Amino acid sequence: MSKLAHNVFFKLKDSSEANIAALVGACKKYLTGHPGVVFFAAGVLEPELARPVNDRDFDVALHVVFEDRAAHDVYQDAPRHHDFVNENKETWAKVRVFDSIVD
Repeated sequence: MSKLAHNVFFKLKDSSEANIAALVGACKKYLTGHPGVVFFAAGVLEPELARPVNDRDFDVALHVVFEDRAAHDVYQDAPRHHDFVNENKETWAKVRVFDSIVD
């Protein structure tokens, strides 16, 4: 069965180091430990990788791989996921979500 990779890239309204660290912390607090997650990572833009092909229009990256689409769908409606969105959405200038089927 194929897994679902959920990659989210956040651009903050105020991209200070403190705000970036706070969002990474919120990702770790609210978005870890959900049923069906096989991989989780949250981090920041790598400043030294600035080749023309690198998309650098984000401050925080979230990577979650689910065992299947059903686990992803449960996660989207989970109370902790809603808490994350509600507590942080006002800090976001832009959010881009890339979902893909992976093996």
